[in-house]
Amino acid sequence: MNLLKALLTVSGFTLLSRITGLARETLIARAFGASIYTDAFNVAFRIPNLLRRLSAEGAFSQAFVPILAEFKNQKGHDATKALVDATATVLAWVLVLLSIAGILGSTWVVYAVATGLRHEGQAFPVAVHMTRIMFPYITLISLTSLAAGVLNTYRNFSVPAFAPLLLNVSFIVAALFVGPHLQTPIYALALAVVVGGFLQLAVQIPALMKIGMVPRIGFNPFAALRHRGVKRVLVKMVPATFAVSVAQLSLIINTNIASRLAAGSVSWLSYADRLMEFPTALLGVALGTILLPSLSKAHSDSDPGEYSSLLDWGLRLTFLLAAPSAVALFVYATPLTATLFNYGHFVGHDVLMVAHALTAYGVGLLGLILIKILAPGFYAKQDIKTPVKIAVGVMIATQLCNYAFVPLFAHAGLALSIGVGASLNAALLFIGLRLRGLYQPSPGWGKFFIQLLGACLVLAGVMLWFAQTFDWIALGRTPLLRIALLGASLVVCAALYFVMLMTMGFKYSYFRRRVT
Repeated sequence: MNLLKALLTVSGFTLLSRITGLARETLIARAFGASIYTDAFNVAFRIPNLLRRLSAEGAFSQAFVPILAEFKNQKGHDATKALVDATATVLAWVLVLLSIAGILGSTWVVYAVATGLRHEGQAFPVAVHMTRIMFPYITLISLTSLAAGVLNTYRNFSVPAFAPLLLNVSFIVAALFVGPHLQTPIYALALAVVVGGFLQLAVQIPALMKIGMVPRIGFNPFAALRHRGVKRVLVKMVPATFAVSVAQLSLIINTNIASRLAAGSVSWLSYADRLMEFPTALLGVALGTILLPSLSKAHSDSDPGEYSSLLDWGLRLTFLLAAPSAVALFVYATPLTATLFNYGHFVGHDVLMVAHALTAYGVGLLGLILIKILAPGFYAKQDIKTPVKIAVGVMIATQLCNYAFVPLFAHAGLALSIGVGASLNAALLFIGLRLRGLYQPSPGWGKFFIQLLGACLVLAGVMLWFAQTFDWIALGRTPLLRIALLGASLVVCAALYFVMLMTMGFKYSYFRRRVT
């Protein structure tokens, strides 16, 4: 398998998903702005998203994929299918019960996540109602994650990468055609979440049928619990759940703090999150997705050289593409925010508030992406305890940063704390890999960093000129011109960055890598 080709496939679909995601956010911003209702939706959506990361993308995937890869490589098809069936049975039953409990206890859940909404008129009951509507999403998206884990292990990366696009399509249809017909239009977005979750699961079924791995959910979860592979997944999930819980607890605290700041703070952070997640998903999530199965195979084959080489490839590619993205978020926050969101109810003040948060995220973007590459280095070795210990320390550090940054920068201080915490997390993960001898850097890193620094300085200078020369908010009077100017400036900056690297002797051929 060509790793670069696999990355381009995943990143291509992720790019399409993020583009439709930005279209979604632009439509939501135009229709609802940054109001108590969007605050209510973002709080309500954050709750199933939090549980999704806990049970699906977080603890479950970290524990399940390496063990699934081991079964596939060493025990054959029938044993692997039995593991998938047993795991799906346990996961489905637990999530259905969790969804029922969440629906019944929605009032208390919203109160715990965003107490400040109680003082925002209708925001609190609206958030509670949307939470009830969206809680089944946790079951749908967690089963989607299981399907994606199976397909990725069988090196089918395209279908799982395409699936998130359907959630964005659901949002767009709801915002354009459903919302205007509802007495409370924001409820259309809650309905879109559930529909999108169903579509993401359904689209993966044909690919699973092709490899004979459609999960069969049984009626007896206790029998499934006795499967040896499921027991191992659950044992690994305990520390993984704690690790993800620590990260999500930090997110809950930040959401609660934001709900006590100026009205719109939760939404400003949410819009900034969407832009920050663009490079994070395009590079970090995509790289982590393709690296984890290959790292797990290298571990099961007892090939430390291949294991270290894979990590080195991923880290270099991360720095190559994440460094200019961080520069863009830090320097180009206002042009990006204005061009994408400054329409309808989303006014100039909202642009500046989102831009402040986005600039703060730019400080820690490299750390946020590096975590996605470094953490699989431990998960593939089935070592989840080390990232847990690091996550606990990082959560404490993040909240200490909040005490320092929020009084100075308000909602942007929360984004800055997350970025600083992520950078600390990445540094500690790297040190852990080095101390254990799991990663040995290949020669040439010093020259690589000098080339990267030179290209990024030139990039920052050109972007700063574009940002200061034009009044991006005032250009809202001619939106097509603003869009064309942003697009042209980004193309020029991207071309300049890669040409500068080439001029300094950078060798792109290093990234053409294959794995068996």
